[in-house]
Amino acid sequence: LTLENGKVITQSRGEVAGAISEIRYYAGLARSIQGHVLEVEPGVFSTMLKEPAGVAGIIVPWNAPVILLIRSITPALAAGCTCVVKPAPQSALITAAVIKELADVTGLPPGVVNLVSELGHEVAQLLTTAPDVDVISFTGSNLTGQRIMAAAAPTMKKLSLELGGKSCCLVFEDADIDHIAPQLAAAATVISGQQCTAARRVLVHASRYEAMKKSLAGALASIHVAPGNTPGAQMGPLIDPGTAERVQHRIEQAMEAADEVILRGERLTGALQRGGFISPTLVAHRDTSASFVQEEIFGPLVVLEKFETENEAVARANHTEFGLSASVWTEQGSRAWRIARALRNGTVWI
Repeated sequence: LTLENGKVITQSRGEVAGAISEIRYYAGLARSIQGHVLEVEPGVFSTMLKEPAGVAGIIVPWNAPVILLIRSITPALAAGCTCVVKPAPQSALITAAVIKELADVTGLPPGVVNLVSELGHEVAQLLTTAPDVDVISFTGSNLTGQRIMAAAAPTMKKLSLELGGKSCCLVFEDADIDHIAPQLAAAATVISGQQCTAARRVLVHASRYEAMKKSLAGALASIHVAPGNTPGAQMGPLIDPGTAERVQHRIEQAMEAADEVILRGERLTGALQRGGFISPTLVAHRDTSASFVQEEIFGPLVVLEKFETENEAVARANHTEFGLSASVWTEQGSRAWRIARALRNGTVWI
């Protein structure tokens, strides 16, 4: 996983461990897929049974290819569905290795799990439009998700889509800045910033703004960028040099437009020149309408923002087209819950 994806070995081990946990969870769930019986009137019963949906098309991304494959294929198998897996070309080898383990399981009927690899999008398009495919599970960008929804509409497929994010971290005045800045830096650089729930925006109370600016810049600057199997590495390369070039270009545009560049990231040279290695960038900006505040830049870019009140913090965080995840950093339990409930995100960490 590290050799193919580039992520640091500790993150790869964590991903595989998480995948094992998912397998155990859905294996247990398979034993309790219950129907419902209702006595709709005396002596008359209505029974609802849950049945397999049919064929599940699973389109796997490259950023977390093991756990995101397992997260889709194990509930499909637990429910009794057959599966066609289409991996991202950047991580097709690790996907094939996991599928081979499944294929070797005693008792798994031939044809239940199928793998088709491609460099382009023809297989994915066929899975999305084919009437014989009943469910599509896709993890990726908002734009591709929209295309899948449109392509799947004529066949009325069930869709499971996990798409992009621009996660906000709301830091209040009672937070221990020096303690949490390294945690925010780690959250911003997980999988080199190539994770939909990675920290993208840090909103901090005005009274702690300068302290956060200093601490977060220091924490990001100290991130050890190196090949993923290097001892002590904290961040590896982006998925491929072409992606690194595009992401770095967008980061440079953000630095040109931002109110302040606090930490200037760059494409690394020397021994790392051939890989997609980029050091983290931290900018400060006031206007939440800016493109680099609104758009998901899939790399190590963090935007620092300032707020005065709870209402302003929530308004700034909710000014986004995404609604995937956010986090609240405070010592006050009641405020943590109050803010979390006000944020329009599917997942909020406290």
